[in-house]
Amino acid sequence: MHESEAISRLKRGDISGLEGLVRLHQTRAIRASYLISYDYALAEDITQAAFLRAYERIGQFDESKPFGPWFLRGVVNDTLMALRRRHEVSLDDPVLPEDALPPVLGRTLEEALEAAETREEIWATLDRLAPAQRAAIVMRYYLDLSDTEISNRLGVPHGTVRRRLHDARERLRHLLPTWITQPIKE
Repeated sequence: MHESEAISRLKRGDISGLEGLVRLHQTRAIRASYLISYDYALAEDITQAAFLRAYERIGQFDESKPFGPWFLRGVVNDTLMALRRRHEVSLDDPVLPEDALPPVLGRTLEEALEAAETREEIWATLDRLAPAQRAAIVMRYYLDLSDTEISNRLGVPHGTVRRRLHDARERLRHLLPTWITQPIKE
């Protein structure tokens, strides 16, 4: 089912449209929430609640725009609110379910192991950022959003987004091990 058809069904009150949207956006939403919270169960709960809220508020959705960014904005905001309510961020090593990241294909075993080791270092280092900085990094580098899009989705000024990204990149530069050779792009 195409996104536009799923949305049309929902707007007509047909809940079967929700299934199509879940199939299209669930994995990306859980990943985005997980990258911010490092809590897979929380990410699943937030995503499930976000789909129910999308169903309830589908009348507010502008069909001339893509659903994904509208939906992911809610997921990111809900994740940040959940972390604020907790008043703590886990300092435990994150446990990432095997299917939470895309598979590593077309690589030798050595390259795949090196990529996995690098990814683990980056995940551990991201966990040391403040949730708002992690959200900015996830939205920029995982969701490929511009500063303006991040600003709009988080409801913060453009300068705040730039500052969060700058501070996060600076912190990552100091925290990441030197053997990770790829520079952090601005």
